[in-house]
Amino acid sequence: MRIATDIRNAMVSPNRIPPKNPVATVVVFLILVVFAVLFAMPLYVMIVTSLKSMDEIRMGRIFGLPLKPSLEYWDYAWNTAASGFLNKGLRSGFWNSIKILIPSLLMSVAVSSICGYALACWRVKVGNFLLSCLLICAFIPFPIIMYPLIKMTAAVKLYNTSFGVSIIHTILAVPIVTMIFKNFFSSIPTELIKASRMDGGRFLGTFVHVVLPLSGNIMIVVAIMQITGIWNDFLVGITFGKVTAYPMTVNLNNITQTQTGVKTYNVYMAAAMLTAIPPLVIYFVSGKLFIRGITAGALKG
Repeated sequence: MRIATDIRNAMVSPNRIPPKNPVATVVVFLILVVFAVLFAMPLYVMIVTSLKSMDEIRMGRIFGLPLKPSLEYWDYAWNTAASGFLNKGLRSGFWNSIKILIPSLLMSVAVSSICGYALACWRVKVGNFLLSCLLICAFIPFPIIMYPLIKMTAAVKLYNTSFGVSIIHTILAVPIVTMIFKNFFSSIPTELIKASRMDGGRFLGTFVHVVLPLSGNIMIVVAIMQITGIWNDFLVGITFGKVTAYPMTVNLNNITQTQTGVKTYNVYMAAAMLTAIPPLVIYFVSGKLFIRGITAGALKG
């Protein structure tokens, strides 16, 4: 009898998890489905349009599946479409984007992580002042500093080069990425840093052997942010690059603007999809890692 009484009391305990409401679950699920369809609809239209011929597009069946799907327009957009005075499609822009992405990613992560580590784990005399300056710089609109950056890159012979575009991306990323690293490193137990110093660890030694092994989550978050941001950039690429060094997004704009005669919407949509595939792949492959990094404290502060 006593056991039965204990079980009954546990069942009516206010601390137990209440049963799920099936009606509420269905409503939430339907709302999520509706929003997912709304967000996915433009992507669906782009894909089916890129597989249709122009005669089929003129029929006006924007949501209809292609009657005779073809990847011909994808091949044309990648290899042959006119981008300015070049007839190389998006292929050259893709490799230019790779040349811009890799150096800017490495430089921004290296500089910002060391700066964030110094501000979080070492006593810097003007640390608070530097952090305030970074906070201000992170929210200055890019067009305001565009002309000074043009003059600076021109003075050091980096204007109209792929590496110059990478330098600008690094400069623009350092303030916000440094604050993200600083907030994450502040959550590392100070005892680890003190123990490393007692064992003779210096600035870079402590950073490499103690801090970096604990920073996998934040590195993933910053890498995803930087890859997608740099790849999708248009303004920096068209301002600081040149025709032979334009990233993929600039080539996409040129393809849609330099076509004459009939507007080949199937080629436009194929070019847009080709440009969007790399960041989409990044999100699909590492989306869970991004969320895990955020929930592990990447943006605490």
